[in-house]
Amino acid sequence: MNINDKLFLRLIWIVTAVVLIVVTVLKLIPAPATIPSFVYLLPHIIGGINAVCSVLLIISLIFIKRGNIQAHKITNVITFVLSSLFLVFYILFHLYEKDTRYGDIDHNGILSAAELASVGSTRMIYFIILITHIMLAVIVLPLVLISFLRGFNMQIERHRKIVRWSYPIWLYVCVTGVIVYLMIVPYYNF
Repeated sequence: MNINDKLFLRLIWIVTAVVLIVVTVLKLIPAPATIPSFVYLLPHIIGGINAVCSVLLIISLIFIKRGNIQAHKITNVITFVLSSLFLVFYILFHLYEKDTRYGDIDHNGILSAAELASVGSTRMIYFIILITHIMLAVIVLPLVLISFLRGFNMQIERHRKIVRWSYPIWLYVCVTGVIVYLMIVPYYNF
Protein backbone atom coordinates (compact mmCIF):
# COMPACT_ATOMS: atom_id res chain seq x y z
CA MET A 1 0.00 0.00 0.00
CA ASN A 2 1.50 3.32 -1.03
CA ILE A 3 1.25 6.68 0.73
CA ASN A 4 -1.66 7.84 -1.47
CA ASP A 5 -3.67 4.75 -0.52
CA LYS A 6 -3.02 5.41 3.17
CA LEU A 7 -4.07 9.04 2.76
CA PHE A 8 -7.27 8.07 0.93
CA LEU A 9 -8.08 5.36 3.48
CA ARG A 10 -7.76 7.92 6.29
CA LEU A 11 -9.97 10.29 4.34
CA ILE A 12 -12.54 7.52 3.80
CA TRP A 13 -12.71 6.83 7.55
CA ILE A 14 -12.97 10.55 8.31
CA VAL A 15 -15.82 10.99 5.81
CA THR A 16 -17.58 7.93 7.28
CA ALA A 17 -17.22 9.28 10.82
CA VAL A 18 -18.47 12.75 9.83
CA VAL A 19 -21.53 11.29 8.09
CA LEU A 20 -22.34 9.14 11.15
CA ILE A 21 -21.96 12.12 13.47
CA VAL A 22 -24.17 14.35 11.29
CA VAL A 23 -26.92 11.70 11.02
CA THR A 24 -26.77 11.08 14.79
CA VAL A 25 -26.91 14.80 15.60
CA LEU A 26 -29.95 15.15 13.32
CA LYS A 27 -31.81 12.78 15.65
CA LEU A 28 -30.91 14.87 18.69
CA ILE A 29 -31.55 18.43 17.56
CA PRO A 30 -35.06 19.85 17.26
CA ALA A 31 -36.48 20.65 13.84
CA PRO A 32 -36.49 24.30 12.76
CA ALA A 33 -39.83 26.04 13.27
CA THR A 34 -40.29 26.91 9.60
CA ILE A 35 -40.20 24.11 7.04
CA PRO A 36 -39.58 25.02 3.39
CA SER A 37 -42.15 23.52 1.05
CA PHE A 38 -39.55 21.65 -1.02
CA VAL A 39 -38.80 19.43 2.00
CA TYR A 40 -41.98 17.47 1.33
CA LEU A 41 -40.72 16.45 -2.10
CA LEU A 42 -37.51 14.98 -0.68
CA PRO A 43 -38.83 11.57 0.45
CA HIS A 44 -40.19 10.95 -3.04
CA ILE A 45 -36.91 12.03 -4.64
CA ILE A 46 -34.97 9.88 -2.16
CA GLY A 47 -37.14 6.85 -2.97
CA GLY A 48 -36.64 7.48 -6.68
CA ILE A 49 -32.88 7.79 -6.28
CA ASN A 50 -32.77 4.46 -4.44
CA ALA A 51 -34.80 2.82 -7.21
CA VAL A 52 -32.52 4.20 -9.93
CA CYS A 53 -29.40 3.17 -7.98
CA SER A 54 -30.78 -0.36 -7.61
CA VAL A 55 -31.21 -0.66 -11.37
CA LEU A 56 -27.82 0.93 -12.09
CA LEU A 57 -26.04 -1.47 -9.75
CA ILE A 58 -27.55 -4.42 -11.61
CA ILE A 59 -26.58 -2.86 -14.94
CA SER A 60 -23.06 -2.31 -13.62
CA LEU A 61 -22.79 -5.99 -12.73
CA ILE A 62 -23.95 -6.96 -16.22
CA PHE A 63 -21.33 -4.65 -17.77
CA ILE A 64 -18.46 -6.12 -15.76
CA LYS A 65 -19.62 -9.70 -16.40
CA ARG A 66 -19.48 -8.88 -20.13
CA GLY A 67 -16.01 -7.36 -19.76
CA ASN A 68 -17.10 -3.80 -20.49
CA ILE A 69 -14.92 -2.11 -17.86
CA GLN A 70 -15.48 1.44 -19.14
CA ALA A 71 -19.30 1.13 -19.01
CA HIS A 72 -18.97 -0.52 -15.57
CA LYS A 73 -16.91 2.43 -14.30
CA ILE A 74 -19.26 5.05 -15.74
CA THR A 75 -22.32 3.31 -14.33
CA ASN A 76 -20.72 3.07 -10.90
CA VAL A 77 -19.70 6.73 -10.93
CA ILE A 78 -23.29 7.73 -11.80
CA THR A 79 -24.59 5.44 -9.04
CA PHE A 80 -22.10 6.89 -6.57
CA VAL A 81 -23.05 10.47 -7.46
CA LEU A 82 -26.74 9.63 -7.07
CA SER A 83 -26.07 7.91 -3.74
CA SER A 84 -24.17 11.00 -2.58
CA LEU A 85 -27.11 13.16 -3.64
CA PHE A 86 -29.38 10.78 -1.74
CA LEU A 87 -27.31 11.34 1.39
CA VAL A 88 -27.54 15.13 1.05
CA PHE A 89 -31.31 14.95 0.55
CA TYR A 90 -31.67 12.49 3.44
CA ILE A 91 -29.81 14.82 5.80
CA LEU A 92 -31.77 17.83 4.59
CA PHE A 93 -35.12 16.04 5.00
CA HIS A 94 -34.31 14.78 8.48
CA LEU A 95 -33.12 18.22 9.54
CA TYR A 96 -36.70 19.42 9.10
CA GLU A 97 -38.79 16.31 9.56
CA LYS A 98 -38.12 13.94 12.42
CA ASP A 99 -39.30 10.34 12.50
CA THR A 100 -42.55 9.27 10.89
CA ARG A 101 -44.33 6.53 12.81
CA TYR A 102 -45.29 3.47 10.82
CA GLY A 103 -49.04 2.96 11.10
CA ASP A 104 -49.86 6.51 12.26
CA ILE A 105 -52.86 6.90 9.97
CA ASP A 106 -54.16 10.12 11.55
CA HIS A 107 -50.65 11.65 11.67
CA ASN A 108 -50.88 12.71 15.32
CA GLY A 109 -47.62 11.03 16.36
CA ILE A 110 -49.42 8.53 18.60
CA LEU A 111 -50.30 4.99 17.57
CA SER A 112 -53.74 4.04 18.83
CA ALA A 113 -54.82 0.45 19.36
CA ALA A 114 -56.92 0.71 16.20
CA GLU A 115 -53.96 1.97 14.17
CA LEU A 116 -51.73 -0.81 15.50
CA ALA A 117 -54.41 -3.38 14.69
CA SER A 118 -54.82 -2.00 11.17
CA VAL A 119 -51.15 -2.51 10.29
CA GLY A 120 -50.77 -5.80 12.18
CA SER A 121 -47.63 -7.77 11.53
CA THR A 122 -46.53 -5.52 8.67
CA ARG A 123 -45.21 -3.14 11.34
CA MET A 124 -42.73 -5.80 12.49
CA ILE A 125 -41.76 -6.57 8.89
CA TYR A 126 -41.21 -2.85 8.30
CA PHE A 127 -38.94 -2.57 11.33
CA ILE A 128 -36.90 -5.63 10.37
CA ILE A 129 -36.34 -4.20 6.90
CA LEU A 130 -35.63 -0.71 8.30
CA ILE A 131 -33.16 -1.90 10.94
CA THR A 132 -31.19 -4.07 8.50
CA HIS A 133 -31.27 -1.22 5.98
CA ILE A 134 -29.86 1.28 8.50
CA MET A 135 -27.20 -1.07 9.89
CA LEU A 136 -25.96 -2.01 6.43
CA ALA A 137 -26.12 1.61 5.21
CA VAL A 138 -23.60 2.48 7.92
CA ILE A 139 -21.33 -0.37 6.86
CA VAL A 140 -21.61 0.19 3.11
CA LEU A 141 -20.27 3.75 2.98
CA PRO A 142 -16.61 2.92 3.70
CA LEU A 143 -16.86 -0.31 1.68
CA VAL A 144 -18.07 1.56 -1.41
CA LEU A 145 -15.44 4.27 -0.98
CA ILE A 146 -12.66 1.67 -0.65
CA SER A 147 -14.08 -0.21 -3.67
CA PHE A 148 -13.90 3.00 -5.70
CA LEU A 149 -10.36 3.70 -4.54
CA ARG A 150 -9.17 0.26 -5.56
CA GLY A 151 -11.13 0.24 -8.82
CA PHE A 152 -9.86 3.60 -10.00
CA ASN A 153 -6.30 2.70 -9.02
CA MET A 154 -6.76 -0.46 -11.12
CA GLN A 155 -5.96 -2.68 -8.13
CA ILE A 156 -8.20 -5.31 -9.72
CA GLU A 157 -7.68 -8.21 -7.30
CA ARG A 158 -8.05 -5.99 -4.23
CA HIS A 159 -11.09 -4.36 -5.86
CA ARG A 160 -12.71 -7.75 -6.51
CA LYS A 161 -12.11 -8.88 -2.93
CA ILE A 162 -13.90 -5.92 -1.38
CA VAL A 163 -16.64 -5.75 -4.04
CA ARG A 164 -17.68 -9.26 -3.05
CA TRP A 165 -18.90 -7.59 0.15
CA SER A 166 -19.67 -4.02 -0.90
CA TYR A 167 -21.76 -4.81 -3.98
CA PRO A 168 -24.43 -7.03 -2.38
CA ILE A 169 -24.64 -4.75 0.65
CA TRP A 170 -24.96 -1.62 -1.51
CA LEU A 171 -27.63 -3.31 -3.64
CA TYR A 172 -29.50 -4.47 -0.52
CA VAL A 173 -29.40 -0.95 0.96
CA CYS A 174 -30.74 0.56 -2.28
CA VAL A 175 -33.52 -2.01 -2.72
CA THR A 176 -34.59 -1.90 0.92
CA GLY A 177 -34.52 1.90 0.71
CA VAL A 178 -37.23 1.65 -1.93
CA ILE A 179 -39.20 -0.85 0.16
CA VAL A 180 -38.95 1.33 3.28
CA TYR A 181 -40.11 4.34 1.26
CA LEU A 182 -43.09 2.49 -0.19
CA MET A 183 -44.07 1.20 3.24
CA ILE A 184 -43.74 4.53 5.11
CA VAL A 185 -45.03 6.99 2.50
CA PRO A 186 -48.73 6.57 3.48
CA TYR A 187 -47.88 7.79 6.98
CA TYR A 188 -46.07 11.00 6.10
CA ASN A 189 -47.86 14.03 7.53
CA PHE A 190 -47.92 16.07 4.32
